[in-house]
Amino acid sequence: MENQNAYSKPVTLGGIFKFAIPTIAMSVFMSFYTMVDGLFVSNLIGTNALSAINLTAPVIQLVTAVSTMLATGGSAVIMKKMGEHKPKEAREDFTFLILVNVIVGVIMCILGYSLMDRIFANMDLSAEVAAYCTAYLSRYLLFTIPILLMNNFTLYMIAAEKAALSLVCSVAGGVLNMVLDYVLIAVFDLGIGAAAIATGLGYSVTAVAGLFVFGRRKNLLHFTKPVFRFKVLAGAAANGCSEMATALVTGIITMMFNWTMLRYVGENGVAAVTIIMYVLMFASSLYTGYSYGVAPMISFYYGEKNYEKLKKLVSISIKVIAAVSVATVAASFAATRPLVSVFARPDDPVFELAVTGNRLCTLALFFIGFNIFASGMFTALSNGIVSAVLAFSRSFVFMLITMLILPAVLGVNGIWLATPAAELMALVLSVYVFLKYRKWYRYSL
Repeated sequence: MENQNAYSKPVTLGGIFKFAIPTIAMSVFMSFYTMVDGLFVSNLIGTNALSAINLTAPVIQLVTAVSTMLATGGSAVIMKKMGEHKPKEAREDFTFLILVNVIVGVIMCILGYSLMDRIFANMDLSAEVAAYCTAYLSRYLLFTIPILLMNNFTLYMIAAEKAALSLVCSVAGGVLNMVLDYVLIAVFDLGIGAAAIATGLGYSVTAVAGLFVFGRRKNLLHFTKPVFRFKVLAGAAANGCSEMATALVTGIITMMFNWTMLRYVGENGVAAVTIIMYVLMFASSLYTGYSYGVAPMISFYYGEKNYEKLKKLVSISIKVIAAVSVATVAASFAATRPLVSVFARPDDPVFELAVTGNRLCTLALFFIGFNIFASGMFTALSNGIVSAVLAFSRSFVFMLITMLILPAVLGVNGIWLATPAAELMALVLSVYVFLKYRKWYRYSL
């Protein structure tokens, strides 16, 4: 197969990092998009506006969920066909799935505008916070199609051995987002809606670059005449449904966090939750980026039936994730107060709430990495069902259990401990499934 030098080389830590480091950096920069919005909004507008960003998160995560499903599921299907030496079919499927993204984007944008007012009217918010929510989301929805394309092109660039370009696009988009946040909010005083516009334009960098990259026929993946294959669409949806479930139920859990915090503490609690989520999102982006980076390798080796390379890749990955888990926990504990102070002043009641919350939630970082990798690995192996069970259990079932029980017993501290408890339960399930299927897929002895 053409342009497959990277896949034919021996599996080494350095070789894996050539795939993974750009995607880790890319994922971290993508997490910065929302964090930068929060930084400028909280410092230049106020913590009520910061609460509004979190309150709109469930709707935004719905957009992310659909694009993630099509991107991760589609990448697994297409790279498996590449490994089976069917490049023409893979390119036809790739073009078809990109068109599906555009159509889905149009539909989601229309639905978002038609339901927006109804969503926020049922939250019993103050008039100020409700106005912030509407202003932010109405601008964000304008970029639904670029966001869908960005998520897809990011993964397809990696699969097509363009990981460095994917990183450049992510960095450029992140820098553009930061510059526009400052210019539009601090200089022109355009308010919270400007933060959404800055984010959308930042996302658009990868979307526009992808149109040019995949328009060139010399690339491993490129646009061609699409062929509608329902089986491909169903396979992409099935394989990516775990990642969709993760993003989708994250929105539901975010709503639960918000409602619970509104009940126990009020809108200050929602602002504190927002800050903690930024910290967890940043740490999780390391594991998500790594999983995205190695996923094409897993799919390719599995399609090629090269089980020795597959075993080595999985073994090295587990060791890398264990080391990063310890490092992130130590860093989060050490930097708690400086991290929180970036978003809230020490004299703000939000500050101490967020400091306590971060110290308790940090325990989840011991478990998140392996849970993310396990789900991503089964997606790459084209087993969307197992991946979905892992993701749905972790993101919804276990979080629902802990959110219903722990706050009732421990109060506000129970809210913070819900995430570590749910991730620990998910780790037990991930280890069980990993051991159960190790001989079936031959990724471990």
